[in-house]
Order: sequence, then structure tokens, then C-alpha cells
Amino acid sequence: MKIQIINGPNINLLGKREPSIYGARSFEDYLAELKERFPQVEMDYYQSNVEGEMINKIHEVGFDYDGIVLNAGAYTHTSIALQDAIRAVSAPTIEVHISNVHQREEFRHRSMISCACVGVICGFGLDSYRLAIEALLERR
Repeated sequence: MKIQIINGPNINLLGKREPSIYGARSFEDYLAELKERFPQVEMDYYQSNVEGEMINKIHEVGFDYDGIVLNAGAYTHTSIALQDAIRAVSAPTIEVHISNVHQREEFRHRSMISCACVGVICGFGLDSYRLAIEALLERR
């Protein structure tokens, strides 16, 4: 099974950015744990602060991979273009968030991409990614 993890803007600063919300670990450290936990899954990782680059990655992998785990960061709340990209490909996409966006600012309560995803996981810290991978494995 091949899964593409795509992280959006500012996720490259995990471990440094607002640790009270996002924790003190980098995503790269957590990714090593995920790969160890799921040796049967070929996991690729991509991060970009640029919306168009994220769309290009979805297009690149969306017909060859078995699933996409997407944390679109702030683009979650603004990007119809990401929604269109998710709808355009055949790989099922799961939207993830580290924090519980519904306990945060009002503008974070609305997702422009949820309607194109097979599911949404939020509020479980970095374990939101593990839960998404488990969900994709169950769908197989």
C-alpha cells in the first residue's frame, strides 16, 4: 500500500511553532515512528507552504497511490482549488488536523476541503496522522 502525506503551510515549523497547540516534536521525527509502526505501507512525505505546489503533488500521486493524508493547514479554510484537486483524483483523501479546530477561532470551524474527503480527523495531536493511516488501511 502506498500513502502520500501532504502537509501545508507552517507545518514545517512543528516543534517550534506554538508548541502549546502543536507540540514540541518535528513532523520528521514523528514520520520515522509512523514508518516503523506501519512497515507494510510505503509512506511518502511532502510539505509545502505554497498552495499550487500542494495541488501539483495531489495531481502527481492521486491516481497511483492508495490514499492521501492531507493537513492543508490554513488552506483548509480558504482553498476551493485544493477541494477541486482532491475531487479530480481517484485516491481517497483524509483531512487531518493536529489541533481540534472546533475549539479554536471561529474561522477555523469551516473547511473548504472536507466535502471532498472521505473523512476528517482532528484534535488528536500528531496521532491524527496515525488514525488516518489506520482508516485508509481499513478501507482497503
